[in-house]
Amino acid sequence: MNTQILDHMAVLADPIRCRMLLPLERHELTVSEICSVLQLPQSTVSRHLKTLADDGWVASRRDGTSRFYGMVLEDLDPGAQRLWPLIREQVSASNGADHDERRLKSVLSRRRSKSEEFFASASGQWDHLRTELFGDRFHLHALLALLDPSLTVADLGCGTGQVSELVSPHVSKVIAVDGSADMVQAARRRLKGAQHVEVRRGDMEALPIDDAQLDVAIVALVLHHVPEPARALAEVSRVLKPGGRVLIVDMLPHDREDYQQQMGHVWLGFSEKTVRKYLDGAGFDRPTISPLPTEDDAKGPGLFVATARKVNG
Repeated sequence: MNTQILDHMAVLADPIRCRMLLPLERHELTVSEICSVLQLPQSTVSRHLKTLADDGWVASRRDGTSRFYGMVLEDLDPGAQRLWPLIREQVSASNGADHDERRLKSVLSRRRSKSEEFFASASGQWDHLRTELFGDRFHLHALLALLDPSLTVADLGCGTGQVSELVSPHVSKVIAVDGSADMVQAARRRLKGAQHVEVRRGDMEALPIDDAQLDVAIVALVLHHVPEPARALAEVSRVLKPGGRVLIVDMLPHDREDYQQQMGHVWLGFSEKTVRKYLDGAGFDRPTISPLPTEDDAKGPGLFVATARKVNG
């Protein structure tokens, strides 16, 4: 007799562990963030996480000194995959889950405010800071494939509009989007007079672009500032036409934790495995991910470029 399903039921017999899995199915969270969501002490959260991890319900990954926990339904064994929807339906209707959801939104909002505070004060020197870290030509290697005059392109998280300025002479239309009012103003100043360019303000997780408008979406040095990269790439998928391409430039994994304090970084780079998971989850296929050449005078971490196509239909 296969008793694995009985083991799963025993683990989920504790309501706290069920409440814990609700946010972890949708978000990766640290122990301290889970403590805030469930309003439980760290020792209690850690004990329940170990039980869930031992039974295969959650997995963790390290980002600098932080460890993020999450549940991926597709990674569960077949018995757990059948059991969890039943548990989720019952637990999500409880008052405790409603309170957890409100506190979860606050936790995610705090992630976002960290980057917003940095951008509000750094727009005037952003070009200098970025050039000092990564050089001023890193994006040229990533954009060679975009020189098609019929393309409608979005520069998402455009900052001061450097990439939009480079691309706009070579494509049909560029939509530049940034969530910071100061960055949007700086981009509009830079792109004033540029043909076929629209500058809009909006968050990566809620893009101000209609469905299926784009041939190409560029996400250059943005994802490490985004609280929920998977959600942001799902938005990118929404605004792309079937068969449209996303092009991502970001940092490889590193241990420079001072960036989180000084520059509002949420994530310390991304591994190839993580990027592939995000792209697969957002409905992209045929991803190509490779490191970019390192410039001699660049002081920041190494970079990668990733491209993928939105699945047709």
